[in-house]
Amino acid sequence: MLLGSHVSMSGKKMLEGSAEEAHKFGESTFMIYTGAPQNTRRKSIEDLNIEKGHEVMDKYGLSNIVVHAPYIINIANTTKPETFNLGVDFLQQEIERTQAIGAKDIVLHPGAHVGAGVDAGINKIIEGLNEVLTNDNNVRIALETMAGKGTEIGRSFEELARIIDGVQNNERLSVCFDTCHTHDAGYNVKEDFDGVLAEFDKIIGVDRIKVVHVNDSKNECG
Repeated sequence: MLLGSHVSMSGKKMLEGSAEEAHKFGESTFMIYTGAPQNTRRKSIEDLNIEKGHEVMDKYGLSNIVVHAPYIINIANTTKPETFNLGVDFLQQEIERTQAIGAKDIVLHPGAHVGAGVDAGINKIIEGLNEVLTNDNNVRIALETMAGKGTEIGRSFEELARIIDGVQNNERLSVCFDTCHTHDAGYNVKEDFDGVLAEFDKIIGVDRIKVVHVNDSKNECG
């Protein structure tokens, strides 16, 4: 098992600084955003200091790092084509950065249907993922289990399964299991985690889980 946390990637050191921070915390892996999660401003791949970052990772035994896609991506949006197109285009760019960094998974919040309904949102997510997953690399998109706030999609295992089943190259899809989100969505991870995993396995398959966000929650279950 590899354990890590979100670490920063900024300044001149970029990936090198991320690896140093993760080592300082005694971690064996880590998660990063390639830039601020609320915007699309990004440094070029050449400025990410990847080579020195991997030197630090090799030195301290850090591996299987994870990238998190920014929150502004919403490929479930059916009401604003510009929002959907921005999400698809920027996700493609983030996958290229993820590949260059050497990460295998990029975690993605599936999106919000913004009032169009779950079915419409899921169909739009499938459309977007089918566009994105035509590129030639081995990066997986890890769909995150969501709490279901507002019009979020991905609050149930069935919703994630529908997305996975609808995507053509779905061998490139994995799952990021977030304990806080799953608890808030109504799954009893606190008292019956084995049962929750058994349900996930029946609907999606636990082999899809490649990333786990271990988070507490202040909210009641569901």
